[in-house]
Amino acid sequence: MLVYNTTFHVEDEVLSNFLIWIEEYYIEEIQKEGTLKTPRLCKILSHNDDGTAFSLQWNVESSGLLHRWHLSQGKQLNDEMTKIFKDKVVGFPTLMEVVK
Repeated sequence: MLVYNTTFHVEDEVLSNFLIWIEEYYIEEIQKEGTLKTPRLCKILSHNDDGTAFSLQWNVESSGLLHRWHLSQGKQLNDEMTKIFKDKVVGFPTLMEVVK
């Protein structure tokens, strides 16, 4: 099993809108497609006074499925996020393998 994680850095001025968007639209759209499963949204606890960071984690069966998802839906959702939030929200992905 693989874990697909995206870490988002969100500027304070768009924080409430981002949380609504990620919970009510982004996660819902991904779940409709069905490739990524069991979403977990976590706030990253840090001492950074410049914005808030979140980790959004999904289970995915293989890197091939993740690649196909990215081509079919992931890029579109990322482009939409950039259109809405511009440079006020920045995300970067990490693919991890569950060891134990």
